[in-house]
Amino acid sequence: MAEFHIQWWKPLYWCVRLSGAKNASYKLMIASLMWNETTRLINIPHIDDVHNVKEIIKHLGAHTQDVWAKTTSIDPRWLSRREIPFEYGEKSRSSTIFLWVLLHKFWKAIVPLPGWDKIGNRNLDRHFDWLESMWVTRELKDNMLHMQTDGLVWTTYRFAKNTHTGTETLIIAAVCATWKTILENAAEEPEIDDLIMLLNKMWARIRRRAFRTIEIDWVVSLWGAIHSVIPDRNEAVTYACATLLTKWDVILENARHQDLTIFLEKIDEAWWWYEVDDYGVRFFWKWPLRATDITTKIHPWFMTDWQALRAVLMCSAHGTSTIHETIFSNRFSQYVDVLTSMWATFDLFNPHVEDPQRFYNFDRESRDKENKHAIHIQWPTAFSWWEFFVNDLRAWATTMLAAMSAPWKSVLHNVWLIDRWYEKIDKKLQKLGADIRRI
Repeated sequence: MAEFHIQWWKPLYWCVRLSGAKNASYKLMIASLMWNETTRLINIPHIDDVHNVKEIIKHLGAHTQDVWAKTTSIDPRWLSRREIPFEYGEKSRSSTIFLWVLLHKFWKAIVPLPGWDKIGNRNLDRHFDWLESMWVTRELKDNMLHMQTDGLVWTTYRFAKNTHTGTETLIIAAVCATWKTILENAAEEPEIDDLIMLLNKMWARIRRRAFRTIEIDWVVSLWGAIHSVIPDRNEAVTYACATLLTKWDVILENARHQDLTIFLEKIDEAWWWYEVDDYGVRFFWKWPLRATDITTKIHPWFMTDWQALRAVLMCSAHGTSTIHETIFSNRFSQYVDVLTSMWATFDLFNPHVEDPQRFYNFDRESRDKENKHAIHIQWPTAFSWWEFFVNDLRAWATTMLAAMSAPWKSVLHNVWLIDRWYEKIDKKLQKLGADIRRI
């Protein structure tokens, strides 16, 4: 098992190119299986989630090939199996998305329940409670979903709560459903628009008819396409926070500022500095940061995946900062204990909310009453070095940032977690000047 050795306080300087978005790439690969022509995807990242999806595609009989360093071709013509083995459930969260491809091809499918990150309850009913309206039957046997249909049919469906992956899953399901499907209260993330763009290149007919409303017209057939994956906005925020934490100057040469609007607004509020140009976005440090308050919300507001990265940065901001988490029920459990062991000071609490059922995006009935949904971050924090065994992806990235500003040498184990999301992050940080080694 690999580990990272991180030396203290090396200012980051120069530029870095972002990889393709993790939350878009593997879903685009699955969508490419919907018909019988080859699709070529450009800017596919080399991360574990993508590799796991490639393994599943090959197991199902379809062909996938890395044409160049960043280009992958998907050929679905030999797709011949309708069952995904149980062991892929723990490896990947993609099994429920594959489900709709298999139902479209074979009218029957057997897939494992997906493995989840430890960020609270993710209710699968948000993906499946429209099955009866589409004439799909389901049965759970030994943690395997058995589903069958005589043909997917149109429906109008309204999500009770906003769901990113649920929206993408139902878009793929509806592309070849008979007649027209309308999704209401659908998610608005840029990765979803990237999926819609690919499917429309394949001759689907999908459009956003109104705010959070997606209309999907029935098409008889789809075709192959060529598509470039959007850059990863979570990776952009990670390098931005690392730059400001080490007090120096880095250019994200292909960052899309329109995907980072609320993050950039919070930079202004905290007296940080950035520049937007046709090359991307430049982040640089000028003077000490000011404490700010954040409430995570669904897109286009502050993303829940960014709050842990923002928390470690606000440990060096003057004053007391507050983060209120509304998307997942126990997001703070990922990283608060680790940063506390590095001498950070947090105060967890539950703010008063007038209508909690409507305000929070997670299901209130599944909420653990002991979970806290907000923290105060006290300044100042001088992070200490140590050896860490972190068991969560986002906590791993957060601990890595803290270790970059801690004295002496820190050691981080379970590197496979960071490889799930970030492509060669140690190599990229080394080129920016960080003293980080994979052992």
